[in-house]
Amino acid sequence: AEKCGACGPGFASPLDAMKGNFYSVQGGFHSYSCNVSVLKGPREEIVYVPCIYRNTGRNKPDFLATVDVNPNSPHYCQVIHRLPMPNLGDELHHSGWNVCSSCFGDATKKRNRLILPSLISSRIYVVDVGTDLRAPRLFKVVNPEDVFWKCNLGYPHTSHCLGSGEIMISTLGDPAGNGKGGFILLDGETFEIKGNWEKGDKTPPMGYDFWYQPRHNVLISTEWGIPKCLGYGFDPNDLKKGRYGRRLNVWDWTTHAYIQAIDVGEDAAPLEIRFLHNPDAAEGFVGCTISSAIHHFYKTERGDWAAEKVIQVPSKKVEGWLLPDMPGFITDILISLDDRFLYFSNWLHGDVRQYDISDTHKPKLVGQVFVGGSISKGGPVTVCRDEELQSQPDPFFIQVSLAISPKSPPGQRPDGTRLYVTTSLYSAWDRQFYPDLIKDGSVMLQLDVDTERGGLAVNRRFLVDFGKEPGGPCLAHEI
Repeated sequence: AEKCGACGPGFASPLDAMKGNFYSVQGGFHSYSCNVSVLKGPREEIVYVPCIYRNTGRNKPDFLATVDVNPNSPHYCQVIHRLPMPNLGDELHHSGWNVCSSCFGDATKKRNRLILPSLISSRIYVVDVGTDLRAPRLFKVVNPEDVFWKCNLGYPHTSHCLGSGEIMISTLGDPAGNGKGGFILLDGETFEIKGNWEKGDKTPPMGYDFWYQPRHNVLISTEWGIPKCLGYGFDPNDLKKGRYGRRLNVWDWTTHAYIQAIDVGEDAAPLEIRFLHNPDAAEGFVGCTISSAIHHFYKTERGDWAAEKVIQVPSKKVEGWLLPDMPGFITDILISLDDRFLYFSNWLHGDVRQYDISDTHKPKLVGQVFVGGSISKGGPVTVCRDEELQSQPDPFFIQVSLAISPKSPPGQRPDGTRLYVTTSLYSAWDRQFYPDLIKDGSVMLQLDVDTERGGLAVNRRFLVDFGKEPGGPCLAHEI
C-alpha cells in the first residue's frame, strides 16, 4: 500500500490505517475507529455533525454542522459552517460516505459525497464535501416518494458504501410506518434509486443497522422497533407487545436472501452492530438498548451464526423516574481498529465504557467515565439499589453544567487517543427523557483514551455547545 502511486479513498486495510498511512484525510470514517498511541498521519481538523430541530418547537430545518477540531486553530471547538436542509421535520440521524476503503484500489473513486438519510421524512440528502470540505453544499435530494414507490420502504437509517461503488441504506419499515427490514440501493454516480438490495419473499419484521462481511458471504442486520410507534416517543405499554426488535437477521451476501434469525431476547432492541475489523474474523458485537446487553455473535462450525450475551449492564432500582427499574440504554458501540477494545455508552445512566475484548467471549471493563445522565446526585432520581456503584455519581460540569447524557461514542479518531461523543439520541426520546436537552441544546465532548492499559478521561478543554446556535438550541447526533 505504501508504494501505491494512484490509490483510491481510505486505506488498504484496517491495520494500514493504524500505521497512519493516510491517502485521504477528507473528513472521517463512519463507524471507523482505531487504537494506537502514535500516528504518523495528520490529526483530524474538522468533523461533520447532523443537527436536528424536529421536536424542539423551533420551526427550522435540520442542518449539517462543520466543526473545527484542530487545537491549533483560532476556531477550535466552533461550528464554522452550517448547511440547512430545504425541508422541515427530516430528523437527520446517521451518515455515510459515497465510497469507502473497499474502493481503495480504484484511483477513479473519490470520497467527496456524504449521504444523509432522514429517519422520519424518508428523504435522502447527498452532500458535496469535495468542492469545499469546510463549507459543504447540497448536491442532490432523493425524495421520499421515490423511496416509497421504488422500494416499498421508508424510515432509512444506516448508509454503507459497497465495493461495487453503489450505496446501500437500511430501513426501519414500510411507507405506512409498519415494521419491515429492507435495503435501498443507490447508484454511486447518479445517486438515483436502483431498487431493493434484498431478494426473495422473506423479509425481517423490523430493521435498523447492518454490517456486511463478504469474506464470509454474510450481512447481518438489527431491529429497533415499529416506526409508527417510535415516532411519538418511548411508551412502556409497547413492551411485551412485539413492537420492539429481538433478532439479528442474517442474509446471504451473494444471493441477497434472508436466511436466519438469531433471537437475543424479548424487547432487546438490538441497535448498532459491528464486525471485528480483521476481515478474516467471523465475529463481532451488537448492543441491545432496552435490555442493556452486549451480545457477541459468531459463525459456528456448522456454518450458521449464533450469539451469546457477554456483557449485561444491570438496571438500577430507582424512585422519581418513569419506571421502577432504569436500564442503561446502550446506544452506539465501536470497536478499535486493532480489535482490542469495545466502546459503548449508557444513555440513561450517563457513562461511556471501554472494554478489553482480547478474549471476545469474556470482555473486561477497563475504562469508564460519567458525563451526565439521569442518576447524578442532587437530581430528581433516587437510586435505591445499585449492583455496580457504591453511590450516585457526582454531577458533571465542564464550563457549563451538563444534566444530560452521552448518546454514543460515534467517532473515535484514527490514532485511538481521542473519542468524540454527542448527547442527543433521537429527538422524540430526547424530549421525553431529557427535556432540558430540548431547552438548552446538546453538546459535543471529547474523551482521552488510554490505548495501552485502557482508561477514559474527559478532555476538559473541549466543548462544542449546540445550545448557542444562531437558530436556537439544537440536537447534535452522529459524528
